[in-house]
Amino acid sequence: MSTGKHGSGERDKQFRAFVAPFRIDDPEHFRLKHHATDQTGGLDKDTAKELIEANRLRISQLQEKLYAQDRWSLLLIFQAMDAAGKDSAIAHVMSGVNPQGCQVFSFKAPTAQELDHDFMWRHAICLPERGRIGIFNRSHYEEVLVVRVHSEYLDRQRLPPKLVTRDIWRERFEDIRAFERYLARNGTVILKFFLNVSREEQRQRFLDRLEEPGKRWKFSMGDVAERRLWDKYMAAYQDMVRHTTQPDAPWFVVPADRKWFARVVIGTAIVEAMEKLQLAYPRVDKVSLKEFADVRRALEAEGKEQGKMTRGKSTRGKRGGA
Repeated sequence: MSTGKHGSGERDKQFRAFVAPFRIDDPEHFRLKHHATDQTGGLDKDTAKELIEANRLRISQLQEKLYAQDRWSLLLIFQAMDAAGKDSAIAHVMSGVNPQGCQVFSFKAPTAQELDHDFMWRHAICLPERGRIGIFNRSHYEEVLVVRVHSEYLDRQRLPPKLVTRDIWRERFEDIRAFERYLARNGTVILKFFLNVSREEQRQRFLDRLEEPGKRWKFSMGDVAERRLWDKYMAAYQDMVRHTTQPDAPWFVVPADRKWFARVVIGTAIVEAMEKLQLAYPRVDKVSLKEFADVRRALEAEGKEQGKMTRGKSTRGKRGGA
């Protein structure tokens, strides 16, 4: 399997193999149960590692151009059940990116101040600037997932009672689509990843957390309680994808039982989206080029003069010693 460094043809094949099957472009017929969580795309783990590294290098190169060009921004959204591997996927896929051009926001339960605003407010103030990559580890989609599954969370938002109707989830889907369309029209490329882990794999990962001292801090009894609501969450995720995937803000349903394959899919999708932007370093005008040439000559002359002075001091030192 090529790592994508032998030309655009091989890279295009990689895109088709590891992006197209998981991008949701036909929401009307989307059914979560039809998406296996244990797919590996015919890869073995060693080949996957090569692809992950190739993608990491390419993302780093493209991010430099994104930052220099200062026209586009990239927003990556990660949603999943607990233990699906969001944190590790972000760490592995984005490890080569310059921290100056990338920010990660992990959204926990909203604070009292955040609850005094609309549900999009705390996410809107964290959006990436032009030239930067923003990563949302959980996002505004919690408002149609955990809040939908736990109606008591909706009560805490202190909405006027007449606005809390049976249509509230449809209305929130509409608001999210409009919000993301607005961002896209202003130069923010949006990619959304749902890490689709099986209930059995989550169980095994919870057991691992209990067994390994270095992972125990991640474990919460609340995570186990949420497992009892698994079917409700799966229905909410299906509804979320069906109602909010769109051409300028697509959802990728990523098989997450094998973390290494999830990282291949995510990294490849990011590379594909960034390469479509045709990013380039800003061109320098003729006046600036002339100024650069003058500066180069001055710096080179300064270097020659400094060299003469250094040689002169060396010669005098040898004479004095004699």
